[in-house]
Amino acid sequence: MRPLPPSVALAVVVLGGAASAAQGLVNAELGERAGNPALGAVVNNLGGSLLVALGLLALPSMRAGLAALRRSRLPWWSYLGGLGGAAIVVIGTYVVPVLGVAVFTIAQVAGGSVGGLAVDRAGLAPIGRLPVTVSRVAGAVLGVGAVTLAQLGRPVGDLAVGLVLLAVAGGLAVALQSALNGRVSAAGSTAAGLAVNFAVSTPVILAVAALVGAFAARPTWPGQWWLYTGGLLGVGIVLSLLVGVHVVGVLRTGLALVAGQLGGALVLDVALPGGAGARLPVLAGAALTVVAVVVAGGGRRPAPVRVAPEHHREPDGRLVG
Repeated sequence: MRPLPPSVALAVVVLGGAASAAQGLVNAELGERAGNPALGAVVNNLGGSLLVALGLLALPSMRAGLAALRRSRLPWWSYLGGLGGAAIVVIGTYVVPVLGVAVFTIAQVAGGSVGGLAVDRAGLAPIGRLPVTVSRVAGAVLGVGAVTLAQLGRPVGDLAVGLVLLAVAGGLAVALQSALNGRVSAAGSTAAGLAVNFAVSTPVILAVAALVGAFAARPTWPGQWWLYTGGLLGVGIVLSLLVGVHVVGVLRTGLALVAGQLGGALVLDVALPGGAGARLPVLAGAALTVVAVVVAGGGRRPAPVRVAPEHHREPDGRLVG
């Protein structure tokens, strides 16, 4: 499939960021009402996995993408992107109550920006190698500054250095997730990248939930249907990231996602009963993040490269791949 224009791809990622803001709200509310924060993540991933499974049953194109992925013979580590998504969910569940949302968000975006620069430089994403230029570093710094601005006025928890570094590591993991999922989708299809992401992340989320005792007591499941939409939103978020990394790389995709998250959070604060209302720092942060996306895109963009499968011989002696 022909790649989207960069502006369209970035717009898709911004929408994914808005979905991410809604997903965070839904999962947190569900976890609180069900009796354990990890249960929100469990329902989120199980819901996403169910949607992917239904797609595989109903759409031959999705199965064809997985078949192409099997033939691609990617190295095993290419399939581990879903671990990054699982890591940030687990880290956020237990770090946010200590650090507060503001510090956690700033640390995560800082890690994601550094990680985006690194994986783009290493060429892990399907777009190929992107050099560490002044404009890209400036965009990353602007992105962190924009998120810091958006968090002004929010409470700060205990500034434990170890937990701050853990949140930074979570941001790095998300950048790696985007790059590896992009490699998988380039070798198979976008649907294949989506399926692999949930197939890897869901067992990890279930194992962590079991370890922390989320299933020890019988959960109290609320009746509001919208609290169970996290999986649907998660599918949309992963799809938007796959679109972005194919066209603009990991760094700009991450920054566009943050812009959408801040914009979505602002809309939710205004629209929901009991919300904080329109906050000028959040609006300014969202606008500055858009500027960061533009700045990070300065300079020449290399032509996208395809993740090529390794050559191998068929039983009849033909060399394929």
